[in-house]
Amino acid sequence: MGHRVGSAPLLLLLLLLAFCKGRIVRVPKSPLIRVEGTETVIPCNVTDYDGPSEQNFDWEFSQGTDFVRIVSTWDLSFTSQQYQKRVGSGEIVLRRSSNNAVFLLIKSIQPVDEGEYKCITPSTDATVQGNYDATVQVKVLDVLIATSNMSVTERGSLDLTCNITTDRSGIFQAQVTWYFSESHDDTLSDAQVLLSVDRDSVVSDSPLISLSHVDRNSYHLLMRDVGVEDSGYYFCQAAVWVPQHNGSWHKVVEKTSSPVSVVVTALELDYQIVLNASKTPKFSDDPTELECRIMNAQNTEANLRFTVSWYYRMHLRSDAVVTDELLATMDADWTLLVGDKSRERTQNGEIIFSKQAVDTFSLRIQWTSEADRGDYYCVVSAWSWHHNNNWVKTKDVISTPVSVFWATQDYTLTVEAVKLKPFFMAGHTFEMTCKVSSQNIKTPRYSVLITAEKTLTDQSNPNGTTRIISLNQDSVVRLEDWTDQTRVDGVVLEKVQENEFRYRMYQTQMSDAGLYRCVVTAWSPGGGGMWREAVNGLSNPIQIDFQTSGPVFNVSMHSDNPTVYQGELADLLCIVTIDRAALEPDDMSFDVSWFAVHSFALDRAPVLLASLDRKGIVSQPRRNWSSDVSLERISPMEFRLRVHGSEDQDFGNHYCSVTPWVRSATGVWQREPEIKSKPIFISVKMDVLNALKYPLLIGIGLATIIGLLSCLIGYCSSRWCCKKEIQETRRERRRLMSMEMD
Repeated sequence: MGHRVGSAPLLLLLLLLAFCKGRIVRVPKSPLIRVEGTETVIPCNVTDYDGPSEQNFDWEFSQGTDFVRIVSTWDLSFTSQQYQKRVGSGEIVLRRSSNNAVFLLIKSIQPVDEGEYKCITPSTDATVQGNYDATVQVKVLDVLIATSNMSVTERGSLDLTCNITTDRSGIFQAQVTWYFSESHDDTLSDAQVLLSVDRDSVVSDSPLISLSHVDRNSYHLLMRDVGVEDSGYYFCQAAVWVPQHNGSWHKVVEKTSSPVSVVVTALELDYQIVLNASKTPKFSDDPTELECRIMNAQNTEANLRFTVSWYYRMHLRSDAVVTDELLATMDADWTLLVGDKSRERTQNGEIIFSKQAVDTFSLRIQWTSEADRGDYYCVVSAWSWHHNNNWVKTKDVISTPVSVFWATQDYTLTVEAVKLKPFFMAGHTFEMTCKVSSQNIKTPRYSVLITAEKTLTDQSNPNGTTRIISLNQDSVVRLEDWTDQTRVDGVVLEKVQENEFRYRMYQTQMSDAGLYRCVVTAWSPGGGGMWREAVNGLSNPIQIDFQTSGPVFNVSMHSDNPTVYQGELADLLCIVTIDRAALEPDDMSFDVSWFAVHSFALDRAPVLLASLDRKGIVSQPRRNWSSDVSLERISPMEFRLRVHGSEDQDFGNHYCSVTPWVRSATGVWQREPEIKSKPIFISVKMDVLNALKYPLLIGIGLATIIGLLSCLIGYCSSRWCCKKEIQETRRERRRLMSMEMD
């Protein structure tokens, strides 16, 4: 009984399983939401089927009426006429992913593709069981954002609407962001984010801009108190989010609207500018005062202010174009910005920019110069307070220019140089005067500069012109390029009269020959106790030329042995000779220097070896090798240089340079031109015998010692070994003799 009762439920279960068994066709759960223009994949698979392992599939489409055949895996003629072009071009493709699974691919889904898609499997089962097709609904989503261009007036409100149009029904949320860009060509990354609202309707914080959600598909952007700088391009970006079956949100589409052109027109301010000259100069250094006044100003509430910029235009006698120069400007915060032309004078208080009243600005030049003559005008700017806490310029008005000019005569300056002594010899004092005359200069003072134009052979001044001494308008003397340390007090420049100056040069030298001039600058009193340069003048030249038939010096080099070995002594003689005149040795003195050019050709810079001045003081530079030099005077006109312990570095061309000094009849020493000798080439060789002498002696000595040690060791070894063998032999003989006796 128990067995029968237990078998009945088992049979029932088997019958139930047999009834439920059958083919199962599956597609994704409806609906599939896809964005227009995107690639769409619809998978389909079949399980629990009989027959071959590879199954075939047919796809059909319907928009609520009859189904239209799309594509089949086994029947090429299955496709209906309206899908033949899209299937033939590959826009719609049916691909097999396994024996029992395929997917339908639509590369760019369009709104006409929205509807129901049916996946069908032909029967291969022995009996009809399960389902042989499955249907999935596909929805194509699109978003349209509508905006329009507009124009608003400054200080008004800007109201923009972002309208979102979608065919999506049911639950969805929109996320909206507003952007601003100054140019139509700016990209999204270049634009400025103004405000945004997320899909939970949370708006970002902004004190000046508000965003409201008017209805389900409209989002308003409101900007109050707009300014001219708010002109530009505005656009919005919207994203649509839909819920997923697992409770999360998925962004299905995101689009950006076309930019809206917004033009903010400025409030027209009606005011005029009048520029008057309350003080004009009649002469140089008189004051100038200009007033720039605002007339008929309207709409001057608290959030409006005026600033001024002053400009200068030079007077020209031709049609040449000149650029206007900015003297100063005042920004919206009343900060004075001074131009390059007037910066220094403004800092010194010579030019003053001020605001006399709310509607009046002034420019004052304390001491007007000729360089200030020209046209002046002012530019008044209106500034309005903007909602982003800054001042914005809204309008500029330019005044009629005012001319600052007075008739003057050109300055004239004449300078005459006079040599007081018509002839003098070297060693005497040279004296000249500079006489100055001027016209049309008010209470002038003069500064004087003495220059000398010498021959280009003067190495101390390769340009030919030397600035010797100067005297400024305050009678302060200054030595310019006078570098003769032996005659520091040898030149004097002094003021003899108001318009006459005297130059003296004591103990003149032959090197002082040249043309001497007076360079004079006339100065007139300027503002603030400053001197102002008026005009310059150059005198006629005064020549210093020493006519002499004095001695002519020559110099030569000599060496008895120009080739030396390393370590030996090298002698170099510098011999001075004199022509055309005989001088006593006490009336002559010489500065002598020796030089070397360490090369076979004279293609390197000479190196100073040593020098001996006319007072017997020897100077030697630091040497980088071990050889040494010594100098001596062996006769009144012969000098010798010795190189001790010659090295390889001492080779090369050697020469001497001599500067003669001659004492004149007045007892003044005169420096003659420098003369140089022809070079002598010194060779330094290596003494092979001496170089190898010591190594050979050391080698022979070491060889002898090693040989003696070898002989001694051999002798001792032989003696010890031979003695041992003899002793052993004698011992054996004694044993034999003993045995024979026995």
